[in-house]
Amino acid sequence: MNSKERIEATFEKKKVDKIPLNHRQFSSKIVSYFLGREAFIGGGIQQWREAKSYWEGRHDEYVERSFQDAIDTAFLMNHDMIRVTYWRYRTPPTRKINEYTYLYEYGEEKDWKILRYHPKSEQAIVSNFHSRELTLEDLGREVKKGEKEISDYRPSEENFFYEIKAQRMLGKEKAIEIGNATELGMPPESIWLQAMLLDPGIVKALISQQVEEAKKNIEFLSNFGFRYFLGGYDFASQDGPMYSPRLFQELTIPGLKEISEICHNHNAFFLFASDGNLWPVAQALFRESEIDGYYEVDRRAGMDLKELRNKYPNLTLMGNISSWTLSQGSQEDVRKECLSCLEVARKYNGIIVGCSNTIVPETPRENVEIMMETLNENR
Repeated sequence: MNSKERIEATFEKKKVDKIPLNHRQFSSKIVSYFLGREAFIGGGIQQWREAKSYWEGRHDEYVERSFQDAIDTAFLMNHDMIRVTYWRYRTPPTRKINEYTYLYEYGEEKDWKILRYHPKSEQAIVSNFHSRELTLEDLGREVKKGEKEISDYRPSEENFFYEIKAQRMLGKEKAIEIGNATELGMPPESIWLQAMLLDPGIVKALISQQVEEAKKNIEFLSNFGFRYFLGGYDFASQDGPMYSPRLFQELTIPGLKEISEICHNHNAFFLFASDGNLWPVAQALFRESEIDGYYEVDRRAGMDLKELRNKYPNLTLMGNISSWTLSQGSQEDVRKECLSCLEVARKYNGIIVGCSNTIVPETPRENVEIMMETLNENR
């Protein structure tokens, strides 16, 4: 089997020659060590690099290098499903404050944004330049503006240039995922949580727009042979979801079900991600929504591969090696966790093994090496 065939068999719950692999996110520092050069890959560091590249007039070089490093990382880690693009912030800054801070002076001053990068953690925060509390009226205006934007939106090859490039280069051998075409969920601001209770119509309108955008993207991208659409948002901690299962059922599930149906109509699969303990909404999320896969399977929050496979046999699972174990555990801890994931995957099928979330900068290189060695030798 090649990687593409292996992923297809995994989604069909068939036996595979090797357990498929995919790690969700990497520290640039970690990958740079293994590639022997600075790797343009990662989370917030990539947003800062993009701002810097715009400012220095070498944005084309930045995106090309990021694409190549994403491909090289996937081959380094023996990925069967390839993620082509990592975090982006596709707006040119208007002012450089200092080496790690850029300003975006677009629209009214109250709407200006600022990007602040923290090198040690490789994280960046994009926030309002002038701190202010959003109101329900602000959300209403955002949703109203979004209606016209979605109505006018027509996906093009330019929107997904590097995904399509990868599909043409590697699509016969590898499964190329699409991670920026089917996002569904609320922005992280707390006002959206308030809106769920005080004005759920705003939330429904937002999700309706997200479904419409996903529909256009799926219909367009399926023509290029894409089958694996990844979306989601973090809405849970180790203690459970940030809002009630009732609200999740009423507001989120209908949108997920619509996107699932659109994917199925185009011979494609829809995967949803969130960290945290999702057991309180598991029945709705893993069965009623009709999603095909769940990734960022959070072991430390109690999301156990074996239990999930037994309760939801039609669900494809991705992840379950903990970032915490990689960064804080011993080499033996890492080895045992990798072997336990492989054992369940081999017994139950329908599982792609890998680190559920980010391999963080402070992760010991030796732990990453033992993870790679254990997976490659025992998959």
